Amino acid sequence: MKLFCSQKDLDYALNIVNKAISPNNTLPVLNNILIKAEGKKLYFSSTNLEVAISCFVDADVRSEGSITVPAKLITNYVSLLTDEKVELNVVEGVSLSVNSSSSHTKIKCISADEFPLIPKVEKGQEFSLKLEEFNQAISEVVFAASLNTTRPVLSGVFLKSGVDGFKVVATDSYRLAEKTLKASKSPKEDVACIVPARTMMELGKILGKSDGKEVKVNISKNQILFSVDGIELISRLIEGKFPDYEKIIPKGKKTKCEVSVEDLSLVLKRVSLFARENNNSVKFSVTNDGKLTISSEETKVGEEKAEVMVKVEGENNKISLNSQYLLDVLTYIDDDKIYFIVNDNVSPACIRPFEREDYVYIIMPLKV
Repeated sequence: MKLFCSQKDLDYALNIVNKAISPNNTLPVLNNILIKAEGKKLYFSSTNLEVAISCFVDADVRSEGSITVPAKLITNYVSLLTDEKVELNVVEGVSLSVNSSSSHTKIKCISADEFPLIPKVEKGQEFSLKLEEFNQAISEVVFAASLNTTRPVLSGVFLKSGVDGFKVVATDSYRLAEKTLKASKSPKEDVACIVPARTMMELGKILGKSDGKEVKVNISKNQILFSVDGIELISRLIEGKFPDYEKIIPKGKKTKCEVSVEDLSLVLKRVSLFARENNNSVKFSVTNDGKLTISSEETKVGEEKAEVMVKVEGENNKISLNSQYLLDVLTYIDDDKIYFIVNDNVSPACIRPFEREDYVYIIMPLKV
């Protein structure tokens, strides 16, 4: 294998496929990136056996071939090159020579024959989503997925299409986030699947750097393929039935507060300093005089009570919530104002953006 390509393209491709490399791989070859020169392209692939990412760049290929290169080493090395043109050349069978005008290096590799086959996703239900909207949906939802894998369905993100739009949902059973999108190209039949949250996080990083306009999605029996701008991400799906979550989204609005995200975040961060010793339990009290009072119980470090000015519709109300769950949503949504909706102290609190109706976030109450 011998070829020439630009440092910029090489750096871009290596950073993309690096997202599928896990730090705790047991097989040494899974710490490597498969590089394959063919035709006028240089192809890159990586996998951790759960997620696989592939992409390609243009290259001046003098002789075709393939090799697997240590991911961390090659990525860090190429990022430090300043030359526009880089030569890659397989030497002595399993070493890669990386040459530029001012540097010459040789990296020990592993044969491409040892690299696992990247699975081909069978043609299933295909549809497309607008890249910007889908990327926003991922960031506004994925943080609510469970980090505990004892209930696998809760450690994933639920994708579901229907008459009322395409929904992206995550829950850890204590809080839930749902975002509704419109598909730019709808599937022929309704689809529903659970994608590992880690896959969605890595996809979000890729979408955030992409210049593409659309994300193509192909869902087969137990795999999903996301395609954007020449990049392909394949992931296994989580088996199981996602909770029938729509039943627990509150329909009533006994108390509805319009509040500034910035003001609420600032007060919550202060109160949280004192609530950490009490499992982040914070009391919220809404009164008709336009005040939302947020307070902590007295703990070893002290206590805090603060007020936020709000516009209130409805009756006075109280609820206790995990402050971190509320801070999380305030961090990930871009809105300036939200509605904070409470029915009573045993029903979930509801967060909705002030100027749009495509997102809802609920938090289960804490026992007082």
